[in-house]
Amino acid sequence: MTGSVQPGGNAPDTAPPATLVIGCGALAREILALIEVNRWPHLTLECLPANLHNRPERIPQAVRDKIRESRDRFDRIFVAYADCGTGGALDRVLEEEGVERIAGPHCYSFYATAPVFDALHDDEPGSFYLTDFLARHFETLIIKGMGLDRFPQLLPDYFGNYRRLVYLAQIDDPELTALARAAAARLGLAFELRSTGYGDLAGFVARAATQ
Repeated sequence: MTGSVQPGGNAPDTAPPATLVIGCGALAREILALIEVNRWPHLTLECLPANLHNRPERIPQAVRDKIRESRDRFDRIFVAYADCGTGGALDRVLEEEGVERIAGPHCYSFYATAPVFDALHDDEPGSFYLTDFLARHFETLIIKGMGLDRFPQLLPDYFGNYRRLVYLAQIDDPELTALARAAAARLGLAFELRSTGYGDLAGFVARAATQ
């Protein structure tokens, strides 16, 4: 990319490289908020469908396809996906493509940060987690997505080993907290709120924008 020559013969200013973040649709609102508040116009977010999490084996190829179709349009590419249940398959794709992803096994870990999430898990392995996105879309993704609207008798089979629902909140929103609390009641679980903010996602997006 070429910069503009400044008056007086100064060296040209180099424009920041056009950078793509390929994100999970469940992270779109948060990544866009980070881009806006930090004024990173050179950073573009393009998301894959959030419901890929119901079929994690499809995530690696979907990410590869997106990388390859985007290379001609961007100087750099980053991937805002954790492993997300791919069993290392996503990392193998990204190593072949030479693209970096956010660290961690899933978004609960990078929102809470790994030490905090590990402590939560050790404290109660039978924990079910919600983010802001999942609190908003609980009915669609969990109840309908798992067929509990049609077969409510399956709820004990799915959630019988859980003891609590932990809401990892990215923003302080009483309506979202109420939705998460209602979700816990719907599943028959104790409710716990943890305000995490954007956790490690903020640093990852900042690195993509400034590295």
